[in-house]
This record gives sequence, C-alpha cells and structure tokens, in this order.
Amino acid sequence: MTAASANAGARRAPVQRRSRERVQQILDAASELIVESGLTGLSTRLVAERAGIPVASLYQYFGDRDEIILALVERDTAETDTAVTAAVRALDSVSVRTIVTATMRAFVTTYHQRPAFVVIWWRGRTNRAVYDFCRAHNKRIAADLFAFAREAGLVKADTVPRVVELAVEVGDRIFQLAFEDDIRGDEMVIDEGIEMVIGYLERHAAHAAPPATARL
Repeated sequence: MTAASANAGARRAPVQRRSRERVQQILDAASELIVESGLTGLSTRLVAERAGIPVASLYQYFGDRDEIILALVERDTAETDTAVTAAVRALDSVSVRTIVTATMRAFVTTYHQRPAFVVIWWRGRTNRAVYDFCRAHNKRIAADLFAFAREAGLVKADTVPRVVELAVEVGDRIFQLAFEDDIRGDEMVIDEGIEMVIGYLERHAAHAAPPATARL
C-alpha cells in the first residue's frame, strides 16, 4: 500500500460534469480489466489505455492503481447500500426472515451487476485500504440494521448490537464462499447461507413483530 493509497480520501474530487464523467470512464475501464484479467496485472497505464485517455489525465484524479481500486469499492458499496435500503423499505411486512432475505438478496443483485466488485471484494483484501473499508462497511450495515430492527420491535430488549455485527460477518463469509470460485455465485450456498443467518437471528427475535413502521 502506497502513501497515496492510504490518503485516498484526499484525492481530487471531481466537481464539473466533465470531470465526473472522466472519473466514471476511468472506473468503468478499470472494472472491465479486473473482470478480464483480475487484480494482479492492473496498472494505471492499462486503465488509461482502456479508457482512451492520457496517463497524465488519470493522475489528475488517482495517485496510483490502489486508489482506483478503493474508488471502485466505494462506488459499488454505495450502490449496495442504496439497494439494501430500497429492498427493506419495500417490504410489506417486517420480520427477521424478510429483512435478512431482502438484505442478502440486495447484495447478490449488486454483485451480479458489478462483477469487478466481486473480484475486488473477495480477492483484493490483501490491499489494506480495501480491507479496512470492508470492515468499516460491515459495521455500518450492522448498526443500521440493528437500529431498524430495534425500532420495529423485532429484537428482544436485551439483544446487543454485537449480535447483528456477528450475523453480518457470517453473511460476509457466506458470500465469499459463494463467489470465490464463480463470479455469478453458488445459489445453493447463498440460499443455505440465508437460512443460516435467519436461524441465528431468530434466536434473538421478539415473539411477535408489529407492523412495518420503522424506517431504515
């Protein structure tokens, strides 16, 4: 990990429309290369060539390839968060089963739409910035889901946030097993994994769930 990568948050933020489009052009080019050849051979030169821009233009926005990889993770996890929120809000009734299923299926949908995300998420965690971002994202997802479940009256009064953190980490591992050998995911592992997480969380569920009035 380079110093530039560790300071990715300080990279030039695109303000003008043309700059934002250029950043997306770079990220899309990197995504294509990652799906085709993996992370090992990715370089700023190859990304610039695929994007059809000078390398110097790429360096206006990204200091090195690790910053590009982290930016892809940030973009795609933001899409995942939006998908999870929409899926949970669309539920006609809330229960441990419906929330877990909606949440995990939203993740699967994003993985299918962003195959490069799968490669980075499961095979790029030797990158310290990606690893730290993944862990922080899992904690944030767990905190949001715990707050939603508590407001909806789904969990017992003595349930602690760590319970949901554990469930999210287990779900993370389930997805890793499902996608590590197949970029489309092993449906059996996904289905069984969803049931596993549901079974664990239902041990901490309140006996009866009220109407879906809580908001994520």
